[in-house]
Amino acid sequence: MSWRDTLPAVRGKLLRDEPLGPFTWFRVGGPAEVLFLPADHTDLAALLRALPSSVPVTVLGVGSNVIVRDGGVEGVVIRLAGRAFAGVEVSAAEHRITAGAAALDSAVARAAGKAGLAGLEFYAGIPGSIGGALTMNAGCYGAETKDVLVSAWGYDRSGQRRDFQLEDFGYTYRHSQAPPGMIWIEAVFQAWPDDPAAIEARMAEITSRRETTQPIREKTGGSTFKNPPGHSSWKLVDATGWRGKAYGGAMFSPLHANFLINTGEATAADLEGLGEAVRADVKARLGIELEWEIKRIGRPA
Repeated sequence: MSWRDTLPAVRGKLLRDEPLGPFTWFRVGGPAEVLFLPADHTDLAALLRALPSSVPVTVLGVGSNVIVRDGGVEGVVIRLAGRAFAGVEVSAAEHRITAGAAALDSAVARAAGKAGLAGLEFYAGIPGSIGGALTMNAGCYGAETKDVLVSAWGYDRSGQRRDFQLEDFGYTYRHSQAPPGMIWIEAVFQAWPDDPAAIEARMAEITSRRETTQPIREKTGGSTFKNPPGHSSWKLVDATGWRGKAYGGAMFSPLHANFLINTGEATAADLEGLGEAVRADVKARLGIELEWEIKRIGRPA
């Protein structure tokens, strides 16, 4: 008997062999053995506690910064969505914002701005959710998650609640030292008061800049590679001639050379293969190691 036949009853949804491509911005990838859409955090904790420790667990956010490989993902894929995980609350007295892990970064920025709280404007330029921002210290235009985070909590693989303060994350550039596999539920951010019109103007500038310099209408995954110390990844991709060069159904965007795009019929293998080809070329010709910023999960076809 398979572990899939002994899963406990849940209040959310358990979907077997569910294709994951539709849940990602690249629109590629194979199925999850089981996709779990929990009703709320207690539903999530109950399943984690009942699930055999040998079963892998993967968290999938809004799918904006991930390639799901064509062979699909083993074990249980957890996707947090809906009101139970995406709430945003503002404490005007403390100048703090509490956001669920599934809340879109841009929605958190807008909620803070509407309340006259500044500091989170940069989230208007990040195409992801708060859970992902916590995991990778997401940031743009000179600001990062570490600059505004106060605390966060979530569940570990065994379903036990874990609470973290900012210093527990040990944040560096696009990296956290929090235990791998944490499933974030909620975070608290510190802001400061400012004129709502001024905040809105700064967010509008970020949004406009993003729209004119990034291929946001394409099937993309945001920045493909981290910036190596002293270098810009897009300049390295450009210098080796990969901007706009087709590789199967994949390409680095003619608009922004660090944005990998699905031109229409790409497979996950096309996307990852192009990324690896560029990494090898940059290393061979320029002697610089490019590190993936996009997460790749699952099995090859």
